[in-house]
Amino acid sequence: MQAPYIHPTAVIDSGATIGAGTYVWHFCHVMPLAIIGSGCKLGQNVFIDNNVKIGNGVKIQNNVSIYNGVNIEEDVFIGPSVVFTNVINPRSFIERKNEFKPTLIKKGATIGANATIVCGITIGEYALIGAGTVVTKDVAAYAMVVGNPARQLGWVSEAGIKLVFDIEGKAFCSVHSQAYTLVDNKVHIV
Repeated sequence: MQAPYIHPTAVIDSGATIGAGTYVWHFCHVMPLAIIGSGCKLGQNVFIDNNVKIGNGVKIQNNVSIYNGVNIEEDVFIGPSVVFTNVINPRSFIERKNEFKPTLIKKGATIGANATIVCGITIGEYALIGAGTVVTKDVAAYAMVVGNPARQLGWVSEAGIKLVFDIEGKAFCSVHSQAYTLVDNKVHIV
């Protein structure tokens, strides 16, 4: 795989790790203790803080800041202007760096444009967060959530197709020819 591409306007601090085939576009800033996997794409004006780990194949659209305490697994899509937090009760006059709450975005999840992700939560594998959603609590794997605060509307496949379960708890994704089951409010691949 090719070496990472770093746009001349991007600032990559010494010590940052950027995987092969990753693109870092205009006006990005990657801090020295950040780790970015292979085959990622960072759009214009993306900030990656210290102690952030980003898996392979992640796409981060324009104007997103990933703060200390956020961990992103592989194949995650983060839409433009998504907001992450890392402190529950910030005050400008109180230093709370020792109170960062970890946030985990699991494999294959999608976060729509302008969503806000409150710190201390986990977004499950292949979950789909609608544009503008405010996520204040954990989101189950394959769940589709929207609104403020986020509420679950249903389930999606790994391809992001809405799953419609029959009375036996079975659904099928036509895009990947994959069957799913819903058992105890959890989606499983058959």
